[in-house]
Amino acid sequence: MSKAAASEVGTHISVLLEGAVNALNIRPDGIYVDATFGRGGHSREILLRLGPDGRLIALDRDPQAVAAAAEMQDGRLTVVHAAFSALAEVLNELQLEAVDGVLFDLGVSSPQLDEAERGFSFRFDAPLDMRMDTSQGMTAAEWLNQAEEKEIAQVVWKYGEERFARQVARALVKARALAPITTTRQLAGICASAVYTRERGQDPATRTFQAVRIFINRELEEIETALPQAVAALKPGGRLVVISFHSLEDRMTKRFMRDEAAGERIPLEIPVTADALRGGRLQLIGKAIKPDYYECSANPRARSATMRVAERTDAAEWRGGWSS
Repeated sequence: MSKAAASEVGTHISVLLEGAVNALNIRPDGIYVDATFGRGGHSREILLRLGPDGRLIALDRDPQAVAAAAEMQDGRLTVVHAAFSALAEVLNELQLEAVDGVLFDLGVSSPQLDEAERGFSFRFDAPLDMRMDTSQGMTAAEWLNQAEEKEIAQVVWKYGEERFARQVARALVKARALAPITTTRQLAGICASAVYTRERGQDPATRTFQAVRIFINRELEEIETALPQAVAALKPGGRLVVISFHSLEDRMTKRFMRDEAAGERIPLEIPVTADALRGGRLQLIGKAIKPDYYECSANPRARSATMRVAERTDAAEWRGGWSS
């Protein structure tokens, strides 16, 4: 699912806009990171709440998003073309030791979905690209035309949770033996022939397109790398806010925050008292938040969004788990 809604092609409405920025608990003179700029909905709201001494660092791996950010004339805003897995490196280059808040708005944006040439959507016939950063990496078409059937099935099952993953992979390999798979319409047609039943109202290509996109962009690996960097960068009292759009993202975020809140743990047989262990680096703030009825009515793509919030404690840095 998308992190924005589009009532018209190209329109971008950030999900949980007020709620996410409220959760950051903005200080006028604070330093904040919008790790997924998109088209800047959250960034604009953060800037409205920052004072003249505040600062916002915006990251995005999509060159088009970076170009859109560059049009915002605000001296408090620094825009960086980078994946959010490079968060620590970016802050180091900017000589920032700590920040007051980090926001992740995960997933694909409406402009990416609605621009046919990006190849993210089966609603249009377009080149099968799917890269968030079009300046580098392998396209979806390149991978699908060279990957082994077993690998394709594993990706479609793991990242799309498609129960007909093996059938999709088999049909794709059979089709590419006749002609290369180069367009979204070709892939959608293969999915339609291989997915025998589907959820009500869901296109048979939905799960496969999601899976291939996540794999091509290494989305879950990006999250796994970035979340610890974000916690390490936060000042005590700083907030981590994560908006996710499918169960794989939210499950990873939930477990990460829970483990960071639990603190250092050791095997039961090790004779160490509780007061010798480091406490958790995060404190969970409230429960998971979903968009309300009114937002979902106005913004259908918001229905799958889940927001989780945590606050940095003053606990010392630790690697997690037990090491001798």
